[in-house]
Amino acid sequence: MITRNTGVLVCGGGPAGMMLGLLLARAGIEVTVLEKHGDFLRDFRGDTVHPSTVRLMDELGLGEGFRALPQSRLGNLSFPASDGSMIAFADFGMLPAPYDYVAMVPQWDLLAFLAEAAGDEPGFSLRMNTEATALVRDGEKVAGVRYRTADGEEGEIRAELTVGCDGRHSTLRRAAGLVPEEFRVPFDVWWFRLPKWESDAGVPAGIVPVARGSEALISLTREDFYQVAYFTAKGSDARLRAEGIERFRERVARLRPDFAGHVDHLRSMDEVFVLDVKLNRLERWHFDGLLLIGDAAHAMSPAGGVGINLAVQDAVAAAAILAEPLRRHAVTPADLAAVQRRRHRPTVIVQAFQRMLQRVVFEPLFAGRFSGPPRTLLLLSRLVPRLRAIPARFVGFGPRPEHAPAFARRRP
Repeated sequence: MITRNTGVLVCGGGPAGMMLGLLLARAGIEVTVLEKHGDFLRDFRGDTVHPSTVRLMDELGLGEGFRALPQSRLGNLSFPASDGSMIAFADFGMLPAPYDYVAMVPQWDLLAFLAEAAGDEPGFSLRMNTEATALVRDGEKVAGVRYRTADGEEGEIRAELTVGCDGRHSTLRRAAGLVPEEFRVPFDVWWFRLPKWESDAGVPAGIVPVARGSEALISLTREDFYQVAYFTAKGSDARLRAEGIERFRERVARLRPDFAGHVDHLRSMDEVFVLDVKLNRLERWHFDGLLLIGDAAHAMSPAGGVGINLAVQDAVAAAAILAEPLRRHAVTPADLAAVQRRRHRPTVIVQAFQRMLQRVVFEPLFAGRFSGPPRTLLLLSRLVPRLRAIPARFVGFGPRPEHAPAFARRRP
């Protein structure tokens, strides 16, 4: 069996893993990131990059390159009113420029961009097609992982610190025997794409929600396609798929008549991908030698599109707290606990907000009792536009936004 060594081993090349790898490498720490896939090209990952992350890119000296990535800008979150008009609930344009929008960037482009930036640092290594399969222990301490590559190579990578950024179905979390507390979620999401026609060229970037009866749909306007989320009651995937593609086209066209000419693009239910929505968090994010962050520590609902940004902020906090003890080769369980203390409260607050949305919107929706967002809220938003800055700030920056540590900052 092959045995390798590194300073910090990051398992999972998503937003948290790639950002943490970049930051620690800029701190002069040897870091290896494992990514089980051969590329980052997977559809329907979260790709809303909020103002807090855009600001972070500027602090890292990466702002110009980030803005050059293919992207569209979201200026507000709107809800349909009873008269068919749209009422802005959160207006990102009211935030201080230049962080007054949400960037909608394909996640594969964002991850490739971070990988390239990290690759400029001498201590950084990215191993694609390499999956962590089990933890390696020295007594009670986690000392690395066992891995398997796509071509069948197996071995061990030993590290002073192992960080699990391997998502909501985390292998490392399971191997450590950590079980998250699960919160009830009443829905799953079907993701699919619809093409944009030349006549759609003037449609502005945005997120458009619509709900009728016990059905709901959200569309995200992208540069050359619509990314669409159809919300289904949890556990209904098999039943709805059995109805067939023609019935599903009818459902979409009924919710969005303007999509009636687009839905024929869907040839089969194989083009519709289900996301098993989870909302959970660990009571404990760490053991000696092991830290879990991002979705591995707290799976988020897609409500608000905050998953990427919370994961990135976890990574920034972890790098800021751990860089110095890692340089001294003296990371302790107390250091890892400090990361959790820093990021636990923001996680709880955002998840409480998402659970509130479930009670107010999704549970009444699937019971056939949803008649739209609370009228008082929409009325206040319409009569007092300044109030739209409050939810924009909460969604855009979160309850505890992180800044790039000094050692990671670069001039553009």
